[in-house]
Amino acid sequence: MLTAGSGCAFGKSASAQAADTPPAAAKAPNQDGYVGSAACARCHRGIASSFAKASMGHSLTPITPEFLQTLPLGETQTTSLFDAKSNHHFEVRAENGKLIVSEYETGANGQEVFRNTHEMDWIVGTGENGFGALLRRGDYLFQAPLSHYTRAARWDLSPGYQNQDDGFNRIIQPGCIYCHSGRPQPIAGHDGSYRDPAFTQTSIGCENCHGPGAAHIEAMQKGKISRNGSDPRNGSESKIVNPEHLSSQLADDICMSCHQAGDARVLQPGKTYQDFRPGEPLERTVAIFQIPPTRDNPPNEDHVEHYYSMSLSKCFLATRNLNAENQLRCISCHDPHVEPTEAEAPAYFKSKCLACHTKASCTAPHAARQATTPSDNCISCHMPVRSIRVISHSTATNHRIVRTPDEPFPDQTFNRITATMPNLIELNPAGERGAGALAPPAPIRLQAYALLKAEGKAQFVQPWLRTLAELEASNPENAIVEASLGHRDLDDHKYAEAVSHLEHSLQLDPLQPLVYVDLSAAQDQTGKRDEAILSARKAVALEPFNPGIRKTLIYQLIEDKQYDQVEAEMEKYLQMFPEDDRMREMLAIAKQ
Repeated sequence: MLTAGSGCAFGKSASAQAADTPPAAAKAPNQDGYVGSAACARCHRGIASSFAKASMGHSLTPITPEFLQTLPLGETQTTSLFDAKSNHHFEVRAENGKLIVSEYETGANGQEVFRNTHEMDWIVGTGENGFGALLRRGDYLFQAPLSHYTRAARWDLSPGYQNQDDGFNRIIQPGCIYCHSGRPQPIAGHDGSYRDPAFTQTSIGCENCHGPGAAHIEAMQKGKISRNGSDPRNGSESKIVNPEHLSSQLADDICMSCHQAGDARVLQPGKTYQDFRPGEPLERTVAIFQIPPTRDNPPNEDHVEHYYSMSLSKCFLATRNLNAENQLRCISCHDPHVEPTEAEAPAYFKSKCLACHTKASCTAPHAARQATTPSDNCISCHMPVRSIRVISHSTATNHRIVRTPDEPFPDQTFNRITATMPNLIELNPAGERGAGALAPPAPIRLQAYALLKAEGKAQFVQPWLRTLAELEASNPENAIVEASLGHRDLDDHKYAEAVSHLEHSLQLDPLQPLVYVDLSAAQDQTGKRDEAILSARKAVALEPFNPGIRKTLIYQLIEDKQYDQVEAEMEKYLQMFPEDDRMREMLAIAKQ
């Protein structure tokens, strides 16, 4: 039922844009102390100007008639697509200063079966691999089915659409847009739903890495901070976070919040992605888990795995016990304020390598060094660019720094599990990392196992059941625990027990659409048809753009032989998901 996550592979712009200016209302600090990048730029003009040209400085761009002129909307063969798997056509075009995307199908007689057309509101991604489009429908944000791929120089199916056609209904999850924008405003408990405006700042800005700026600005205005950033009277901090002055782990946590996906991410109780504050351990907001690699199946992913790959580098491991300024960390090589061009990158990053190494450190034959493009290019040998397997036409730099391409993985790669959690690695514990790390609490482990189990990874079924049994005794007044107990009992055909647990979970937290789906199934099995239909309707109300949930309601109405309602719900379904040919066939049968 859950839609596939978007592929976060897009980096340098369709057109370099200046840092977007927040709306006037965003210039005053909000309740969290955020003031917007425009307020920072008044004192930091040089940095702001440089950052605006970097990828993060224009990660999300509103589509205006002027910006539309910069988009690649040329020949029809590069802006239209026929997908044989779905038998659907897609096209993108400019029309009256707007970006329009359509999906449609034609029958054997050449007549259109359906056409679904929407205006796009934002471009997400900056063009290094490509960029996509976002649209707003009511309170919800969605990804468009077409994206532009730079290397292919054409529009093609958005990441994941090769596996499943979600039309214009793939909602934008808060955890995704958090990393592609400045300050999104998701509505807690309603995935995909956003306040108006959806963003108080569109592109990633100063405060994403430095934290809220209101207190710093106030202190500066009152003369409480000297030029070196300290209070001349008591030496206190400057009320703003400078990652360079943090411990390596806390500095890396800032980058890791977006550049480390892992195999499962679990928010801490009561937390949202907006709660993360630079300078605090990332684990206070979200725990990131990785399935332990083996020597037969070593790590081999580059897509949003930057920190983990770096942590397996000899450079990283060899400097862990040095002073913080001598440790390898993300900002040892990357200055977020400055992004070299493709032509500048080899020399730029070579200078970073030579901050620790010398030219004599390289023992490669002279001919091999000269064969790189440009010659003597460190990163082409030691950090090669590789294809991203899960996203078409896309590449990423492998962040495990190796001496030779066949360098074996360090032993630490395969020795990071703990006795409490032998089947997962937490990549960002707040304390010690590696084999000595403390395992996260059982409720967090339960959710991680559940996410992986839902992906069909059978090895996590038993850990999930064992952890659930532990929590059944120790933490029953927890909505997630009760929902899990209900799901377990539903799978075990213990329907009365399932109903009890699921109803209890919804009393503790009523904003759980998938729990209502489970409850509907359990009620149906106990003969409570009216209750089953009501639960399905509540699930639809909470997540109206989930086709699987709407199918649950249709199924329950069919079971109850409410055929007029079935037909009405099918019609409503196809208004929202016209790309679903199977439902169209079912509706035709129902009308016969």
